[in-house]
Amino acid sequence: MAMKRGVEGRERPRSRSSDDKQAQIWACLRDVMDPELDESVIDLNFVTRADVDAKDRVHVEFRLPTYWCAPNFSFLMADDMRRSISALDWVKGVSVVLGEHMYADKINAGLAQGRSFQETFGAEADGSLDDLRQTFLVKAFQRRQVALLGHLIALGQSPAEIVGLTLTELGCLPLDDAGEKLIQRYLERRAIVGPASGDEPAFVDANGARLKADGLAAYVSNLRRVGINAEFNGALCRGLLAARFDLETPFVPKSRTMPASPGT
Repeated sequence: MAMKRGVEGRERPRSRSSDDKQAQIWACLRDVMDPELDESVIDLNFVTRADVDAKDRVHVEFRLPTYWCAPNFSFLMADDMRRSISALDWVKGVSVVLGEHMYADKINAGLAQGRSFQETFGAEADGSLDDLRQTFLVKAFQRRQVALLGHLIALGQSPAEIVGLTLTELGCLPLDDAGEKLIQRYLERRAIVGPASGDEPAFVDANGARLKADGLAAYVSNLRRVGINAEFNGALCRGLLAARFDLETPFVPKSRTMPASPGT
């Protein structure tokens, strides 16, 4: 006769495992970009800690390449991390902490209190954080667009064929894996500059106007200059980060937890 299992031995179902939650957190952070470089904060080695405690509160710590990185850029990345993770339906609070930065105390206090960049810095705040975010999203759109345009031109697509594509037709092009990745990244930013339904033109400028075949070469040339500057800045950031911190030791999430910040 089978014995009944006591309460202590009964297995309770769990909606999500700790590993699943951890994976979701890192996936959210991977989608957060350095606003100037359009590269993931994970790929840039900015995040040093990202874990969840027993009460489903998430704790993130990050660092930047220099002690004097612009405070608006720093706050923007921290705010994007908080927004991205907060969108997970099981998260009960998010704490994001910036380390080893000249404005770390002020930024961390503002984040902990749920304040905006303007509220945190007062008269020192230079412009709106939302305006800054939009500016860099447009630049990211341009960098991704020129990479895709260059790929299509290299494949032999004519200017007329390229500018005549709709978004639906762009998604149906028979490209290799590299081309498919470029299309995916481009489409992630296409709606930044205008309507992005299937019958809309695939390639438009920052104002939403369809590109013209006779001006495509000059347009691509101008955007490539922007891309070169960003690539240089990206290499510089990686070098500065490596000079400040140990990047050789693999990151291991810390088991310790931090108290939730007020308001989370």
